[in-house]
Parts: sequence; structure tokens; C-alpha cells
Amino acid sequence: MHDIKNKSLLTKEWKIFLIRKHNKKELFFTVILLAAILLTFTRFLHYVELRSGITFIDPMLDLFNPVKLNWLIFGLLYIGLIIAVFFFIKDPHLLLTAIQSYIILVLFRIVAMFLMPLNPPSDMLPLNDPFVQMFGTGEILKKDLFFSGHTSTLFLIFIIAKERTQKSLFLFLSLFVGISVLLQHVHYSIDVFTAPFFAFAAVKSAVYIKKRYQGKYS
Repeated sequence: MHDIKNKSLLTKEWKIFLIRKHNKKELFFTVILLAAILLTFTRFLHYVELRSGITFIDPMLDLFNPVKLNWLIFGLLYIGLIIAVFFFIKDPHLLLTAIQSYIILVLFRIVAMFLMPLNPPSDMLPLNDPFVQMFGTGEILKKDLFFSGHTSTLFLIFIIAKERTQKSLFLFLSLFVGISVLLQHVHYSIDVFTAPFFAFAAVKSAVYIKKRYQGKYS
């Protein structure tokens, strides 16, 4: 009975959302833009792999030897994404804000990696992302560095989540994944430490643009 009630509430929220024409437009263009930016990003990552970058000594990484945590990192990341969709899909506006924030976050990553090309840490244990492997070129990425996409994505969800329990969960996931990619020497410490700031900027930018857009129809 509880599941039926939740399903009817979910249907009602989307019906109300889709009544307005500008909401339909926003949904359509957001989905198209997401597909376009992901396609562009996968091709950009191939370009990044071919460039020579900067290699520097990271005092934090020198404190410990790398540990292989591939499955733990991706398990936590994709479980977090699935849970986020489950929470956010109940609120169309919140879901769109999350997607739009992620689009801006990816744009930030493209600009950041273009301006700051890095070579991976010398003792890096490569992180084989099944999602990137499926939709990208099939190569294992090693220069997808500044800034950490795994950490910033989960922190972005933490910022957008409304309920305290949800926030606590995604904060834990973002911290744990951030520590894990450092333990595997997949990223320099600067890649992980700056990730939350980029996530915050992405959410604020998306909210600002959304308010400007909605102001035209208020």
C-alpha cells in the first residue's frame, strides 16, 4: 500500500510538472544537452590522454604505497548515483537541477583539464571505469586528473540533497571515495581537495541560470 501511494505521488508530481510548456522545454533541452556533453567529454578525454602534462611530487601520496580499490570505488560511486536518482526522481525540479549542475560540472572539468594538463602519479594504479569503457574509446584513462570527477559528483549530490539523512549518506560517500582514489594514487591530493569547490560552484551556477530562466515565465 505504501509503495502504491509513493507511485501515485510520483506520477502526480510529474503530471503537475509537465502541465507547463516551459517545463517540458527545460526537460527536453536538459536531456539533449546532457547527451551532447557526455559525448563531447568522452572524446575530450581521448585528447587529454595524448597530451604530455606536468608531473609533480605530491607529499601526501609519498606517505603511503598505492592500494588497489577499483571495485570499492565504483561500487560506492554507482550505488550513490542509483540512490540519488531514486531520491531525486520524486521531485522533477530537483532532478533537473541535479542534471544541470552535473552538466556544468563536466564543463568545468573540461576547462580545468585543458588549462592544467597533468601526467599521472608515477606509482598510480590505473582506475578502470566500466562506464567510460562502455561509452568511450575502450582505453584505460590515466590523465583524467584535475579535478576528481568521482569526488566532485558525489559532493554535488550531497549539496543538492534536501533531507539530512540523504546529505549524511552522500557526504560519507564523497569523503570515502575521495580517500579511496588517493589511496590508489589515481589522483594527486589537489585533484581531490579542490573537487568540492568545483561542485559547489556548479550547483550555484545551475541554480542561478535556472532562476533567470524561470523568471521569464513567472
